[in-house]
Amino acid sequence: MWKVKPPVYFPMETRYRTILESLVPPDPMSQFPLRRGSPDEEFPDLSRNHTWMGRILTAAMYRRQFHRCTHSGVLFDDVIRPGLEEPGDWCSPASVGCVAGDAESYILFCDFFDRIIEAHHRHKITSQTPESDFNCDNLKGGEDLDRSYAVRCEVSVVRGVEGFCFPTHCSRGERRELLTLARRALQRLEEDLPSRLLLLEDLNQDQQRELDFDPPSDSQLRIGVARDWPDARGVWVSKDGSLVVWVNMEDHLRLVSTRDDANITEAFKCMCINLQKLEDLYRELKHPFTWKQQLGWVSSSPADVGTGLRIRVNLKLQLLPKHNRLQDVLKRLRLCMDTTDSPALYCVSNTATFGLSEVGLTQLVVDGVKLLIAMEKRLEVNGDIEGLIPAQK
Repeated sequence: MWKVKPPVYFPMETRYRTILESLVPPDPMSQFPLRRGSPDEEFPDLSRNHTWMGRILTAAMYRRQFHRCTHSGVLFDDVIRPGLEEPGDWCSPASVGCVAGDAESYILFCDFFDRIIEAHHRHKITSQTPESDFNCDNLKGGEDLDRSYAVRCEVSVVRGVEGFCFPTHCSRGERRELLTLARRALQRLEEDLPSRLLLLEDLNQDQQRELDFDPPSDSQLRIGVARDWPDARGVWVSKDGSLVVWVNMEDHLRLVSTRDDANITEAFKCMCINLQKLEDLYRELKHPFTWKQQLGWVSSSPADVGTGLRIRVNLKLQLLPKHNRLQDVLKRLRLCMDTTDSPALYCVSNTATFGLSEVGLTQLVVDGVKLLIAMEKRLEVNGDIEGLIPAQK
């Protein structure tokens, strides 16, 4: 297993030194009547922690972050709480094990977050602004997946709204104001796409099943995402079913476009058009989406920085999931594969959202899914897939 060694120097912290010093008051903890020991006394036991947080966080790094807090009161212990609540296990892909309480967290705790992002996304953070590309015409082959294997696709994107804490840390008032903003913006979007906004507290069981809605998990309850549930949570649904927008769930906004014909191109096009419209509407309301120059779009989880884009394809596979080279193939393709409630039906999606443009990430999934289908076909005729195994993407 890859070991992450603490660096000798911390260039990210050096770069942000002036900003950090202006954000940290002389004695920030004097603002909060918390009874805490020294950093060494408070350092968590990470010996059985298999998240990226558990692998990367050292006592020295913890000491550097310990006395810092953002203007909204986010402490470093708030940041690492998810990884302590859900430490993961050695045989599963590593989760990030941390969340940002607000956008300022990515700056104030950059020494930690930058290394988490680089490890999870396998892409180096540089001084350059991340590339962006919403031109659907640049996407090739997303409309002709073999329907005998590809049965459904989903393209989703998350966004944070500037000026508000993220869901793990926001107040009831902030959450309700975010719902009001979403209602105003989405009403404008209805002019081009007929739809309706439903409050979660008003949904009946049939509507919840129709929307594939699950109640908050124990983990979400423990880390604070589901506080005051279901107050000020909503879902906006287009009448043609092409787009769903979730409000105040794990993120401020989550847009989802689903296609039962597995046409990734059309799902991506629907997403791009409506996301850009919504971005313009929020900017008119003086609350643009949260953007950081070296990270791109940011939201509560560092696993979603950059584009916030997830492409999921449901595949019918019988033989490939049992092959001993599958995990190596998925790693090379930068994809992950999860089981579903249906036997022999698997969900394939991108593991990273940072390092490629929106079109680039979608193309990565399209090409990867086609290769997985080709491997399944090869195995069906007792063939060998060694010649199809790609180089590292």
